[in-house]
Amino acid sequence: MTSPPLNAAPATLSAAGSAPRITAIRPYAVWIDDRNQLLVKVETDSGLYGWGESGLSGREKAVIGALEHFEPLLRGQNAMQISAIWQQMYRSQYFEGGRVLQAALSAIDIALHDIKGKALGVPVFELLGGAQRLQVETFASTSSTQFDKAAAQARALAAQGWRCIRLFPDFSDLSLFDPRAHIAPTAALCRDVRADLGEDVILGLDWHHRLTVAEAASFCQKLPRGTLDFIEEPIRAETPEAYEALRGMTEIPFAIGEEFASKWDFRPYIERDIHQYNRIDLCNVGGLTEAMKVAAMSEAHYVDMMPHNPLGPICTAASIHFAVAIPNFAWLETRVCLDGPQAATVEEEAALFASRPLRNGIFYDLPTGPGLGIEVNEDVAKEMAFEFWNTPMLRRPDGSVTNW
Repeated sequence: MTSPPLNAAPATLSAAGSAPRITAIRPYAVWIDDRNQLLVKVETDSGLYGWGESGLSGREKAVIGALEHFEPLLRGQNAMQISAIWQQMYRSQYFEGGRVLQAALSAIDIALHDIKGKALGVPVFELLGGAQRLQVETFASTSSTQFDKAAAQARALAAQGWRCIRLFPDFSDLSLFDPRAHIAPTAALCRDVRADLGEDVILGLDWHHRLTVAEAASFCQKLPRGTLDFIEEPIRAETPEAYEALRGMTEIPFAIGEEFASKWDFRPYIERDIHQYNRIDLCNVGGLTEAMKVAAMSEAHYVDMMPHNPLGPICTAASIHFAVAIPNFAWLETRVCLDGPQAATVEEEAALFASRPLRNGIFYDLPTGPGLGIEVNEDVAKEMAFEFWNTPMLRRPDGSVTNW
């Protein structure tokens, strides 16, 4: 008996016995709040469509270029064959991977899961193995630009019920940053907040990879044991050996990986037991297909998933379905407005997204509708503008370039 071709339509998908085939990929880069959201719609000949989001903030035009390369490759493909499409996109050029290509691939992969969930009438988490929890707990952060208010903000978040709170150093200056000058006051903030909130709150700090190994070690040495439950991105992650060196200088758990664009980026950190939390970003890592593989690799080494979620509602929705379906989940990042509602941002998102996840206190509830549960007002998206934007280009006091 001859096997059917890989993209043959499953006989049970519809009365006509045909699978939805990809007809178009439509990107919308829209400016909301302080950055662009790159929304990606994948259309099919059945009328079904799905939405994804790309995460490479500040380089959206590059990702749109990659999407334009992928569209003719994918046109006519069976949209239900998500894993095969992932492999085809990844291996469709000699130079596999990379952050630009993976950001484009991520958006398409998320959109294909949305399509398949709609086609089968189930939430996306059912495609990933079903629910392992009924709620997705979030962590909240103090403002990165209001260092003088951070202790009060942490108190307010704890009073609102958050059990995991993240602090920042003083990131208010968008042109100058002296790492050494920030170590002592940031350590003092961490000590003060821990003393104020007690032992029950999980407390973390995000350095946003602004330190060297020596600077990160100096910071950690200024903290009594138990002050922090995790330290996020203390140094850059290109060199696992550097993180191993730092691992030997502190017992504070590490949370890293928001920049990683594949399971291969995560592999040395997982296999060498360097870190304890994966800050995986579904819109950069390769979508849900790759994220599930990273979660499985991490489970074998008791590394928990702590998804990075700085973008828009599509990223949030995909991250919720991912968190629901995996065993090794810790918390999902969420943004909380501590100084009154950002009315313009709320209004823009409400106009753009007819349906989007809404938090229930510190939790997102189990999704119930088919697909991601996202609906975008495409007419509004077409009218919204793209703005060129770069991350802050920081310099040290001596004029040398440093990390944002």
